Formats: sequence, C-alpha cells, structure tokens
Amino acid sequence: MMNKILLLALLLLLLFENGESQSIIKTLPGYSGTLPIKLETGYIEVGKNDEVKLFYYFIESESNPRTDPLLLWFTGGPGCSDFTGLFYEIGPLTFDIANFDGSLPSILLKPYSWTKVANILFMDWPVGTGFSYSNTSQGYSSSDTKSTKDNYTFLRKWLLNHPMFIKNRLYVSGDSYGGKLVPMVALEILRGNEAGLQPRMNLQGYIIGNGVTDPKIERNAQVSYAHRMALISDEYFEAAKISCNGEYDNPDPNNLQCLADLTRIHKRIDPVNDGHILEPKCIKPAKLGRNHKFQEDYTTDHLLLPSEKGGTWCRSQNYASCYAWANDPTVQEALHIRKGTILEWRRCNHSISYKHNVQSVVQYHKLLSKKGYEALVYSGDHDLKIPYMSTLKWIRSLNMTIEDSWRPWVVNGQVAGYVERYKTNDFNLTFVTVKGGGHTAPENKPEESFAMLHRWLSLYPL
Repeated sequence: MMNKILLLALLLLLLFENGESQSIIKTLPGYSGTLPIKLETGYIEVGKNDEVKLFYYFIESESNPRTDPLLLWFTGGPGCSDFTGLFYEIGPLTFDIANFDGSLPSILLKPYSWTKVANILFMDWPVGTGFSYSNTSQGYSSSDTKSTKDNYTFLRKWLLNHPMFIKNRLYVSGDSYGGKLVPMVALEILRGNEAGLQPRMNLQGYIIGNGVTDPKIERNAQVSYAHRMALISDEYFEAAKISCNGEYDNPDPNNLQCLADLTRIHKRIDPVNDGHILEPKCIKPAKLGRNHKFQEDYTTDHLLLPSEKGGTWCRSQNYASCYAWANDPTVQEALHIRKGTILEWRRCNHSISYKHNVQSVVQYHKLLSKKGYEALVYSGDHDLKIPYMSTLKWIRSLNMTIEDSWRPWVVNGQVAGYVERYKTNDFNLTFVTVKGGGHTAPENKPEESFAMLHRWLSLYPL
C-alpha cells in the first residue's frame, strides 16, 4: 500500500515539474449549480524543449465513456480556439445569446452535443491560440508540419495521463483548416504505432467537416459552385470557362480576357457571405461592457450595414458573448488558466506566427486509403469557402469504388442532405452533404449533424 502511495506521489511530482496539469471543473461562472457533464481542463507540454504548453478541454461521453469512442477535435484558423467547437459547434455548452447584454453571459446546455455518444478532446492549437502559450519567444513559431508533430505528442502524453481511454476507438477529427491537420496527424499516429511507440493508439479513422485539403482545388471550385448556386449568370460562367480554360485559381497574368471575366464574377459574389451564402455579410458592432474588446474579421459593403435600431442579424454577434466570458477573471480562475500567460483571450488569433508549409494533403489521404480505416467527410452545402464540389473532387481522385451512390438521407422525415459511400482495399469513406449547412455545419444544423455522427459511429447507414 505504501509503495502505491509513493508511486502516486512521484507521478504527481513529475507532472508538476513538467508543467503538465489537469483539473476537473464542476462549476462554471454563468451556470447555476453543478455541471451535469464531466469537464476537465489542463495543459500538456510539447516542443523540442517542452516550451509549448497546449491547453485543452476534455468532456467525457454522457453515455458510456469507457466504451464510447474518443474524438480528438481540431478547430480551424489556424489560430481559432477549440472553444469554438466546444461552445458553438459540437460541444454540450453554449451561451444564452438571446438575453446577452454585455455582462457575464449565462450558459445553457445543448440537446445535440456530440458528447452524447463520444468522449471529445478539444485542444487550442497551434501555440498562441486560445489559452495555449509558450515560455520562450521562439516557441511561438509554428507550421503545418510542426503542429502535426506537436499535436501527436500532445495526444500521446494525454493518453499516458489518461490510460483508461487508451483502448477506446480513436478518431482524429476537425473542420475548416483543422481538416487539413486531420490526415497529417492520423498518418503520424499510424507511423507511431508501426514503430512501436507507446501507448499504441486504437486509431479507427477520421472525421472532417468542410476541411481544407488543397487550396488550389478549393479556390478553383468556388466559381463553379457560385454558378451552380445561381450567384453568377450562365453568360459570365461560360465566358470565364472559355477564356480561363476552366482554371480560375491563379490565372495567367497575360490572359487579359480571363482576368476581366473573373473580375466581373468576383464583383457579383463578393457581397455574399462565403461561410454561408444565405446569411448576411455584415458588421455589427458588439457592445460588451466591462471594456472587453470584440473584433471579428469581416469585410462589407457599407450599404449593407444594419441600422442602429434593430437591423440585420449577423452571426458575428453570436461570438460577442464568448469574449465577455473567456476574458472574465472568475472564468479563467474556474478553468484553472495560469495567471499572466494570456493577456487577452481571442476566439481567433490572426497574428500567430504560422507557416503553411504543406499545400495539399491529398497525398496523406491516399496513404491512409491503403489502410483499413473509416472516414467520414461531410460538407455544409451552402459553404462557398470550401465548396462541397471541391471535397468531392479530391475524394474522387483517390480512385475508390462507389459502394452506395448519391442518395438522400433523412432526419425527422425530411431530407437532411445527400450521401455517397466509397471503398478501396479495407478503407471506407462516407461523404455526406448537410442540407442548409454552412462552413461549420454543426453550428448551422446541429440536429442533422448529430444524427449523421451518431449513425456513422454506430455503423448504421445514413
């Protein structure tokens, strides 16, 4: 018995000396009473000299945490906190946005949280994002390849600290720019397992939503998508198709006709919200009180600005509450944020030092397709940033066999989108559109997105 106590004390001492920590959060400012979920926050050290401290939120499954799968989730940006995924997309918590008055917002529970059926590990990546920080100035430099190594190291260390989850089915998951890191980290896990690194991770596959894969494919698809969604006329599209020879990204500067055709196309689609083509593109100044700053990056035609007295709703308004909440000292104390490490929390930090040194991850998908994994790739079909057409293009470049051709899937008796299943070797990929969903489909269509995930994880046909 004494040996066990000494061993536990030594483990706690090592964790403290390494700067790693974890805390169970039972109450949060803005929520009345004890949280009905198990929330843990903490830091994991990564980097060459462990100079980078990556902050995480972990929520156990509300069903059966010991047998339900573990999802490692990457929000996009890069530089957008996984707080976005936790509060606005797939997590169990959200704010009472309707009654937010600039003071500390109230917290509500979401009925369609993915934690109903899965354990989810959210992390602020790369360093400089959310509450993640470095104790050296050099540590703040990151890139696609460095983030992949850091995120893999993070997961290994986290699992060593949480051995009860090592055997759970593991899915690397993410959306937007996070979708670019998903196959890179998945391949890193595969190679680590093959090399015998411990712990051996029970990787089963990956999940990507409107993910960046190859910017050239995605930018090129935007013109075709805009035409398909009636944002540009047949005349403009056909003219550009001929003059640009179907290549709309980075056109030949000497091809003046192509440049002219693309200019008039972009004039037509620039006023459209590219994250969700049915939502307003506008700026709504947020009144936060308590001198909290709130700034989201948006461009606008000033003719579209809402009036001072109840104008057009903007999605950016929904994010005002998180600035007021996450910058509150009582909140940071409750989350066990290390004092002095973050001067001002931002939902998305666009000033991080980050090098985009991997342009396309199609090759990563090709390498993974030779293994026996499952992949769920979904697209909100009203996203102009990463059009579903571009996702389909790289999927079809993998030369897989179509097992289940394009068909509708249904939620509550209504078509929720369309699905197509592919197979090659022992690799299965399910492509899903979420009807009416935008760049982050779970944010726009939470019930449908939850149904999609639940059925897929349960091996139940959509």
